[in-house]
Amino acid sequence: MSRITDAFSRARAEGRAAVVPYLTAGYPNPERYLDYATRLGQRADLLEIGLPYSDPLGDGPTIQHAGEVALRAGVRTRQVFELARELRARLGIPILLMTYLNPVLAWDPERFFAAAAEAGLDGLILPDLPPDEDPKLVAEARAAGLDTVFLLAPTSTDERIATVTRHSSGFVYTVSVTGVTGARNKLPDLGPLVRRIRKATSLPVAIGFGISGRETARAAARVADGVVVGSALIRAIEEGRDPLTLLEEVREGARVE
Repeated sequence: MSRITDAFSRARAEGRAAVVPYLTAGYPNPERYLDYATRLGQRADLLEIGLPYSDPLGDGPTIQHAGEVALRAGVRTRQVFELARELRARLGIPILLMTYLNPVLAWDPERFFAAAAEAGLDGLILPDLPPDEDPKLVAEARAAGLDTVFLLAPTSTDERIATVTRHSSGFVYTVSVTGVTGARNKLPDLGPLVRRIRKATSLPVAIGFGISGRETARAAARVADGVVVGSALIRAIEEGRDPLTLLEEVREGARVE
């Protein structure tokens, strides 16, 4: 069992879905990012770090803007690994890096995966890589000691679910909508999708893309093992609010009824 699946098991034993906050690395600046990420990580089960990228096709305007701010401030892949290393020293929970494929290829996959592992990362979330398109790259990440997390959507066929879960480790990331990231007031019924995923794998299933607070977290926790919240946290920071207050609401909603 990896540290990631172990974190989901501990949350389940406590009667709740695992809580996974996401923040774009280096936003709003590296120092404040470390403070926010540390405080959120102390109340979370896992932490997701977003690597700033110039063309984040799967992200909505909130995360796109956070990435633009970080990039304008000079945050690059090397510094993201440095921030991850510092968070690893501060936190005992699993830490994952969400990255699009181009930064991995630009560094060279073997070098990128080695740097990620050396920084103390537990896994990678690769939203734009169909894993069956490059199984060698997936194998290289796993050989470096990194779990590989891939995404499924409400439109995923049973065949696609079987393919994605075969290449996944740690957990399976299920997006709530066929669209980009962003906080939403209501989630669709994801029970049928999660049940189909559970037929294909014993890995935990986490729901993201739309978690905005207590009620959406509750809807996700009713059917899944984890709740990922990102855009709503970044929006709180933009508006000068404490994102930890929102995370506590998500934790409350994540309790299994």
